[in-house]
Amino acid sequence: MSEQMPAPKVAVGQLPLFHVVGFSGHRQLESAAGVAETIGATLKSLQREIPGEWIALSSIAGGSDQLFVKQARAIGLSWHAILPLPRLEFAQDFTAAEWAVVEETLATADHLSVISETGEREDAYLDCGIETVNGADILIAVWDGQPARGKGGTADVVQYAKSIGKPVLIIDAGTHEVRKENWSRLEPGDAVLATLNKLPEAASAWAENPFKAPDAIFLFQQKCDYHASHGAPQFRRLIVSTVMLHVIATLIASATLAYGLHLIALPWLELLCLTIGLGAALVLRHHLHSHHSWVRCRLAAEFCRSALATWGLPRAAPLLIDLDVSSVRGLTRALYILHSRSSAERPVKMADFKRIYLEKRIDDQLAYYNRQVNRAMPLFNRLTVGFWVATILAVLITAAYAITRTFDFGMPEWIRETGFVFLPISLPVVAASVISFISINDLQRRVARYREMQALLEANRAQVTYCQTWNSLERIVLKTERALLQEVVEWHSITSFSDSH
Repeated sequence: MSEQMPAPKVAVGQLPLFHVVGFSGHRQLESAAGVAETIGATLKSLQREIPGEWIALSSIAGGSDQLFVKQARAIGLSWHAILPLPRLEFAQDFTAAEWAVVEETLATADHLSVISETGEREDAYLDCGIETVNGADILIAVWDGQPARGKGGTADVVQYAKSIGKPVLIIDAGTHEVRKENWSRLEPGDAVLATLNKLPEAASAWAENPFKAPDAIFLFQQKCDYHASHGAPQFRRLIVSTVMLHVIATLIASATLAYGLHLIALPWLELLCLTIGLGAALVLRHHLHSHHSWVRCRLAAEFCRSALATWGLPRAAPLLIDLDVSSVRGLTRALYILHSRSSAERPVKMADFKRIYLEKRIDDQLAYYNRQVNRAMPLFNRLTVGFWVATILAVLITAAYAITRTFDFGMPEWIRETGFVFLPISLPVVAASVISFISINDLQRRVARYREMQALLEANRAQVTYCQTWNSLERIVLKTERALLQEVVEWHSITSFSDSH
């Protein structure tokens, strides 16, 4: 009988913190009982010392792997099985009696993945070990300290883990002594997930939970979305204001020079513009933390929205895990594990899922991109026209100035002051500021991307409507979600970089 330990309790509207402990070890052992006891003690130590729920990740080869799985299950850990080869291929490494035990054990796995469907056997074992390291926060290895006896052996896995800085607990296969490698790299908590969990609850776009996901995830998405919508630090507006103030200061200076204005108020007005511009720049720098918090909230809200939208599918899709955005890795892992645990329940029928997905996801996103296009396109067109007008006028006036100076044409003083002093200075500054506004608001890329997303969503909507099976529906839904998530990640990268420099 396994000693089932309850998972740490998490408040409503919060997501649990998960850690993954991977494993690699020898098949042949001098003292299986001693190794098993050390593995069990090591796992219990991790549970005591590091808060959160631990997930065991390993294959199920003979020897150490099976001891690890047994010890992990005995203390109540979930087990995610990772196989190097498909079952029929993998079974060739066991006798009939041994394989029967393996099959019985695999039936208890909370999740099962296969690394290689085809390819060389040794390559598959090496890839399995590497993926175990990649998916784990800590690697436990039962190793005798000797070089690998074949490709994909424990020595290769340990060496890979150490080379990428992964924390490793090495259990000596002979003496059972435990030593730590790269332990300073261990991150016992997730600061971003902790911050998001502490956000106060709030209602958001969905007044109800349409996809029948657990209340904790739905409420977590609601509060992230609310704080992202109401906590935007308006960085772009502040940057545009700073540019505008500098343009006004330039216009004042050029007018003073062109018309010989010596009003006392003008230098003070110019100083005021520059001072306010400097103040806006300082505000931008001071509130950089709030900007990053807003970006994280928006990213978390959209990742949760995608998870909620796919909750009714027969199985959890590794969409968020595959994106591997380091700043929200704890969030994406929690969403994936929670979905994996509840996917078998299939909370809605296929017809209901299609209807809800079309209405609450595709149509909602289409409406969003339509609003964005209708907002961005007129602004982009106006700014583009403004740039060309200012640029062409600057060229014409400069040409006129060159001609009059060459042929010494006479003209009124006010035309000379305006056309040959004020406008040649002012128009290029105005044209440059217009280009800056387009760049600051990322209008050219946004318009093109919004139109691309509109076309994709329209096409996928028609396909979802026609789907008659879960498999075909799943393919189209995941295709849609990948596109939407890629847009979110691209926005995150651009926003995080541009507004932090």
